Amino acid sequence: MLRSWTHTITIVAASCLALDGPSAAQAQVPVRTAEELQQALQGRYESMLDLTADFTQTYEGGVLRSRLVESGRVQLKIPGKMRWDYQEPEHKLMVSDGEQMFMYFPDDEQVMVFAVPSVDQGTTPALILAGIGNFVNDFTAAIDTVQDVPPDSYVLRLTPTRAEADFEFLTVVLDARSLTITRLMAYDLQGGTSTFFFSNLQENLYLPDTPFTFEIPRGTEIISTNQSTPLQ
Repeated sequence: MLRSWTHTITIVAASCLALDGPSAAQAQVPVRTAEELQQALQGRYESMLDLTADFTQTYEGGVLRSRLVESGRVQLKIPGKMRWDYQEPEHKLMVSDGEQMFMYFPDDEQVMVFAVPSVDQGTTPALILAGIGNFVNDFTAAIDTVQDVPPDSYVLRLTPTRAEADFEFLTVVLDARSLTITRLMAYDLQGGTSTFFFSNLQENLYLPDTPFTFEIPRGTEIISTNQSTPLQ
């Protein structure tokens, strides 16, 4: 079950058609350096209160050379609170109140409880999306290319400045106008890639704390650990 969740949230997506030269649409995107985009992305997160979006997640590769596709709805409250409602192909839920993370499997009547790691303990792509850490201080940046990038997008590779247990590097696709993360790809150390595609994004809705609290249903088996969550 833990491995299933590692694949499930092993977080967050990018793309761009690898061409010999830029298309006409891409040529209209203002040229910005990786460092400029990195600084702008951090500044954007510092002014963001919350975010909601629909997501589709794919996991491919890894030791088992498997492929998994899931979808649902995510709510983030900066910094550190998040709720991932997985709806297809099966329902499951991940909730973080900023201190603890709950992974609930209703069909199995099980919930896993983890402590959210502090910044100096390492991070995960999901926590990065929730505003834990710093895009400038924690990563080096480089312009990247991936397949099927939407028009008017930037593609940025983020390599952690220190070794992380759960991912080697991230690639994000940014909307050129708003710098919204429309896709995030996390490359893990086992050769797998988790890709999150985001749509119907809404920001600064002044979300209450209610979605980020979790009450364990009666009769649910609790699997608790003192270790920080391994999820990406």
